[in-house]
Amino acid sequence: MLTNKQKRYLRSEAHSIKPIFQVGKGGVNENLIKQVDDALEARELIKVSILQNCDEDKYEVAEAIEKGADANVVQVIGNTIIFYKESEEQKKIELP
Repeated sequence: MLTNKQKRYLRSEAHSIKPIFQVGKGGVNENLIKQVDDALEARELIKVSILQNCDEDKYEVAEAIEKGADANVVQVIGNTIIFYKESEEQKKIELP
């Protein structure tokens, strides 16, 4: 679980990152979760964009990806979700 100070730091780090995944009409599935998990292992911090044609609520999408990829939701802002997961092999981000 992330502290408020850590979340604030991660939000500032994620400011310049572009979303690398989009959740659309198909919603969250096993393939998306696997790809998000792999991306988190490589990058540690990613953004996921939710398209307008997505049937699920943005908070449901965040929770499903959080549980499936064993990640932490840093922030849900607009139609974008920021995820963080500490990399086991390529640690890049030092949390305060």
